[in-house]
Amino acid sequence: MKVSREQAALNRERIVDVAAKLFREKGYDGIGVADLMKNAGLTHGGFYGHFASKEDLMIEACQHALEKSLDGWQAKVASDPQRALPAIIDNYLTTRHRDQPGGGCPAAAMGVDAARMSPGARPAFTKATQQQFALLQGLLPEGAPEERRQQAISTFAAMVGAMVLARAIDDEALSVEILDAVKAQLLAD
Repeated sequence: MKVSREQAALNRERIVDVAAKLFREKGYDGIGVADLMKNAGLTHGGFYGHFASKEDLMIEACQHALEKSLDGWQAKVASDPQRALPAIIDNYLTTRHRDQPGGGCPAAAMGVDAARMSPGARPAFTKATQQQFALLQGLLPEGAPEERRQQAISTFAAMVGAMVLARAIDDEALSVEILDAVKAQLLAD
């Protein structure tokens, strides 16, 4: 039975949304096409009607996750511009974020996978990262534009690095210590 264009578009959207979550949770190599489609409530056979390859889905899922992440940051800015930067840092460097990568930062969860893929995956990360730098730079109150950009880059890199380390180690106390130390340093600046 042939599905309508509207239903096909909804199916594709569901696949991308599920893939964005599962790629963040399990990594690119940690989940296969069959399981992605099963989690989306669709059959494996329908995958290639939507995507040429798993890598094509990864690229689109990355873009989707990165856009949602940036939207969340922009919402914090819109709701309280004066407190947005501390709120972003405070919300990012938590055990909740560490323990729920499927809904968290794509850079911390999928950056290594994107770096190892074909060059087609990297432009989405580059664009979103530039946008996150620009957003953070706009929230920094003092300094010349170049100084604020450097601070934005180092802030984001510290946040992502802390999250990657906190997830990678098996010592809960050390994991929390990493998150707390980076948070304290960034909020003190």
